[in-house]
Amino acid sequence: MRARRDFLRQVLPIGAGAYVGARLKSGPGDWLERVVSANATAADRPPAEIAADEGYWREIQQAFTLDRTIINLNNGYTCPSPRVVHEALKRYLDISNQAPIHYMWNLLEPNIETVRRKLAAEIGCDTEELAITRNASEALQIAQLGLDLQAGDEVVTTNQDYGRMLDTWDQRVRRDKIKVTKISFPVPTTNLSELTSRIERAITPKTKIIHICHITNLTGQLFPVRDIARMARARGIQTIVDGAHAFAHFPFKMSDLECDYYGCSLHKWLLAPVGTGFLYVRRENIAKLWPLTPAAASKADDIRKFEEVGTHPAANHNAIAEALVFHQAIGIERKAARLRYLTDRWVKQVDKLPRVKILSSREPNQAWGLANVSLEGVDVSKAYDFLWAKYRIITAAIKHAEYQGLRVTPNVYTTLEELDTFAAAIQELLKQPRSTAA
Repeated sequence: MRARRDFLRQVLPIGAGAYVGARLKSGPGDWLERVVSANATAADRPPAEIAADEGYWREIQQAFTLDRTIINLNNGYTCPSPRVVHEALKRYLDISNQAPIHYMWNLLEPNIETVRRKLAAEIGCDTEELAITRNASEALQIAQLGLDLQAGDEVVTTNQDYGRMLDTWDQRVRRDKIKVTKISFPVPTTNLSELTSRIERAITPKTKIIHICHITNLTGQLFPVRDIARMARARGIQTIVDGAHAFAHFPFKMSDLECDYYGCSLHKWLLAPVGTGFLYVRRENIAKLWPLTPAAASKADDIRKFEEVGTHPAANHNAIAEALVFHQAIGIERKAARLRYLTDRWVKQVDKLPRVKILSSREPNQAWGLANVSLEGVDVSKAYDFLWAKYRIITAAIKHAEYQGLRVTPNVYTTLEELDTFAAAIQELLKQPRSTAA
């Protein structure tokens, strides 16, 4: 037992000692015991090797309470939390419900500062640059609607950014008479410098903001954020980055990106409770960015002004701390390698089939757990229905003006058998008469 505790001190955040002691007493079925057991077999083996170790990942899979009668390959929407996170959420809700005015506001809500500190350390930014939000949309809309823009000012974005964010810019066009330029780009784009060039060519002397995804929600297209941010800053242009699908999906630090604003959902790849996210604001930008919900003038320089949303549950954001512990116990390098391995598993089975096109890059360090497959002659909505009706497989039907396909997003609890079933279902679907599939 002492050896296990020594190991946990290495993989868990400082300050988790009491938590570890309590959890280790809960029996061999506890998730932490399973992670300890799994990591003991991993030792110093490289992430790519561990990615293929089914014994290791079987232990991780047991940390979730799932319905295995369905195959959930739409974790890009929101992902089930590990048992320890879900239990924490319920525990905080139970505590709150005893007397919300006391337990929620006096005891639980102040602990958001612990969450902020730990999350900032994991992200790689200053604690005073990080606001806890309810999702990426809220975080990004704070930046989109909070920046002062005048009639005629211009924004450059892409026509593959998230629909809600494009709708937000369209509202500013109608309300404030700004101009929004939406560039197009091929999928996949493996030469990332081409993406920088396309954005650069769209810039005019009136451009004030560049808004891009870190990776897109449609195909997982990676953008060279730092190159674009540096190019923009040299021209006095600010950058807003949609990181809804990036954080806890693959390795990076905020300091690597050099952007001005970054919004993220934590109920996707971090496995935190639904309704959690964050907004990063570069420190010198905080005072000039208006909050979405008005805050007191005394908070003008305080990152917390972006959290002034009225009465809200403390349980959701406090349980982020548990999600961070689970995430760190696995390790982002191992997690990213596994997600890449899972995607490769199904892609290699369908990639060479007639009428199949993978719309996502398969280049190293450009693709992980999000990929999109296009099926020529098959309506994507009917493909979705076929997979659900016959195999109980959940995907995401993506219909864009320039392409359509099924977005497939496994996560660490996904089994190889589930991905093999998906690949076999695609092969069966392609054998259907075109009249029934189109």
